[in-house]
Amino acid sequence: MTADPSLRRKTIALVGLMGVGKSSVGRRLALALNLPFRDADAEVETAAGRTIAEIFDDYGEAAFRDGERKVIARLMDEGPHVLATGGGAFVNDDTRALIKAQAISIWLKADLDLLARRIGRKDTRPLVRDKDPLPVLRELAEARYPLYAQADITVETGDTPHQEAVAALIEALTLHVAGAET
Repeated sequence: MTADPSLRRKTIALVGLMGVGKSSVGRRLALALNLPFRDADAEVETAAGRTIAEIFDDYGEAAFRDGERKVIARLMDEGPHVLATGGGAFVNDDTRALIKAQAISIWLKADLDLLARRIGRKDTRPLVRDKDPLPVLRELAEARYPLYAQADITVETGDTPHQEAVAALIEALTLHVAGAET
């Protein structure tokens, strides 16, 4: 599939709850669009020299969110790329405003039961470590969905192959860019 060059003019920022596929789908979207891929969580870990879990354990969530905000601000100064944000990044007013001003934001949305199954397989996510993930996800969804809804585009993803999600993203992006150009 040859991507429309107009889809490569701005950074594409993926937002949504943990486990929705921002990183895995984002990598494939970047490849399909011939754009660099950046993962905000990985960039935070590199900048801090420690894992997200270690940052949470040693300094708390507020320190992590501050580092995340700074890293995303730096990444937004780079040329166009696909950016997988952390689940809480778009909740920050400054980060959300920056993404809205400089990128096309896409909310990846999926069924909470599916997300709970996905994230229940690993214990690397500090917000759900040693907890039942479904109630945590419900609480996060209640708080975050109104903010995620401010994204430019919403794409419902399900338990489908990544390529189907990428195709849906490209279709939604194409419609969004075409609408913005008219």
